[in-house]
Amino acid sequence: MLAEGRVRFVGEAVAMIVAETLDQARDAGELIDLSLDEVPVALALEPGGATIHPEAPGNLAFDYGIGREAETAAALTQAAHVVRLEVIHNRVIVNPLEPRGAWADWAEGRLHLCVNGQGVWNQKKELARMLGLAPDAVRVTNPDVGGGFGMKAMTYPEYVVIAQAARMLGRPVRWMAERGEGMLSDNAGRDLVAQAEIGFDAGLRITGYRVRVLSNLGAYNSQFGQPIQSELFSKVLTGVYDIPHAWQNTIGVFTNTAPVDAYRGAGRPEAILTIERVMDEAARVLGVDPFDLRRRNFIRAFPYRTVTGQVIDVGDFPRVLARAEVEADVAGFAARRAESASRGMLRGLGLATYIESILGDPSETARLTLDEGGGATLYVGTQSNGQGHETVYARMAAGMTGLPEERIRVVQGDSDLITNGGGTGGSRSVTVQGTALRATVGQVVAKMADFLEAELGLTGVAFSDHVFGASGSNLRLTLAEAADLARARGRADLCDQAATITLEGRSFPNGAHLAEVEIDPETGALQLDRYTVVDDFGRLIAPELAIGQVHGGVAQGYGQAVLELAMHDGAGQVLAASLMDYALPRATDLPFVDFTSEPVPSVLNPFGMKGCGEAGTVGALGAISNAVRDALAPRGVTRVDMPFSPQRIWHWLQAAA
Repeated sequence: MLAEGRVRFVGEAVAMIVAETLDQARDAGELIDLSLDEVPVALALEPGGATIHPEAPGNLAFDYGIGREAETAAALTQAAHVVRLEVIHNRVIVNPLEPRGAWADWAEGRLHLCVNGQGVWNQKKELARMLGLAPDAVRVTNPDVGGGFGMKAMTYPEYVVIAQAARMLGRPVRWMAERGEGMLSDNAGRDLVAQAEIGFDAGLRITGYRVRVLSNLGAYNSQFGQPIQSELFSKVLTGVYDIPHAWQNTIGVFTNTAPVDAYRGAGRPEAILTIERVMDEAARVLGVDPFDLRRRNFIRAFPYRTVTGQVIDVGDFPRVLARAEVEADVAGFAARRAESASRGMLRGLGLATYIESILGDPSETARLTLDEGGGATLYVGTQSNGQGHETVYARMAAGMTGLPEERIRVVQGDSDLITNGGGTGGSRSVTVQGTALRATVGQVVAKMADFLEAELGLTGVAFSDHVFGASGSNLRLTLAEAADLARARGRADLCDQAATITLEGRSFPNGAHLAEVEIDPETGALQLDRYTVVDDFGRLIAPELAIGQVHGGVAQGYGQAVLELAMHDGAGQVLAASLMDYALPRATDLPFVDFTSEPVPSVLNPFGMKGCGEAGTVGALGAISNAVRDALAPRGVTRVDMPFSPQRIWHWLQAAA
């Protein structure tokens, strides 16, 4: 858990100090004399260079391929038109509102680790394995968590060493990262280069698509690092397009930087940004309207199996795009561009159509207890990091049971209170957890109906409009009243039920994002002036929460596209270790995000939901990038790369001039 013999990135933990106070710990840190011998640094995003791990010659972590390699090569060779583009995905630091932290305690031979993470069961399993404990000897809890975004899903070294320290000392041990510590040691996001080629026939239908990805894993293969840029990228490799032949080759490379792992979208934003950039470039090269080129190539028949084996259940991509054109007033863009030009400004319009696959464990458990007094407690296997799960789960439970929403208490993040769970990540929470809740309520109702039939001598007891009744009887009992009767007759077990479900398939949220930017050519300063989103999330259970997720996702996409860049110098030293050196988006950077729902309910879960947590980021990167490319094209700028800082834009304009 601590560096042994070699430090492989700036920020890797080398020693642990336990003290009574934080000031004592800092003083002790000043007394440590760390002797380091410099070794050659490997930072290049290509195999080769100074070896970081002896078991990975040339720093090659993996070489992954999926799709139809030979057929794709042939399709590109025979294509009437081929467009090529390199897309750089800049490295970002996650920076949640609340840095990572944890405390550990031992009592009666059991470990209790409290961590601000994204689920408790993976942490429980890993702690038991690393500390040589039986799983029953480990309890993990999550309190309220101030942001996760994928980065907090991992088992970090600090959690294991504070647990071990608490065991050795017989005392509770607490740790909380400071902002600079987190910027050095948290798993970073993105950091890859995608080289894309796309071929079209004479009618401008796509015939082949090939992507070579060079992915930076950092100094270690983190918990989900490899599958994010290989498998998860491949799940939406071809986007919303009917592409007969495609091939993805991802090369994973170790470098002397902090590990790279899950960050909002995890593989899906990277894949969609790549194909949406190359589609926009193709429209420009071929001299066709970017909306029309997309419409020609949309998937139209469902279910649709992609080249990489994903089965998209439903969708109506033309309808979503048509609605987006109207909502964004694309017809009025020419006039807005002319008005900007009259003030010496450059205006660009960028489109991105996207699809994502909800990910994570397809299984989930829910437990429902009917409390005395007419309330209920719902135990869930997901973990809210600020998304409002407590609201939506209580609303769903109230709608199914007839119990007052305000009387339903949601309990999460305690491995002692619910036997298993998948945690939060991959836009899975409400879809999978909601289905588990439905199964649990169904189990409660069925057992309670059987009880009422036996206890009251009735037949055909059913639960309808939130009331138990039976034909030929005046029985009218609410679920709360039935629970009171069951407890009175010694059947309290009926009031505490749990069920586990597994979804047969994953749903596919999709949509269209349209961004308009205005750029000052004298300074390179960029303003995101208008932003329109039309999403197909299927059925919305809590629309206000879905809209909030989209707003937050777009803000994070804007941050990566315009502001954020985690840089290292030639020795691997991090150049942004505080918020003085690293720019995060602020409210004043963003216009109001106009959101419209254009739903096509999924057929793969009983609610018709599709997930919404990561969609804002998945669409935002491509829309903003294409808007910047469009704004600068009239000045002769032919290549743009995130982040679109004023300095970079100004230099591109000067070079073109």
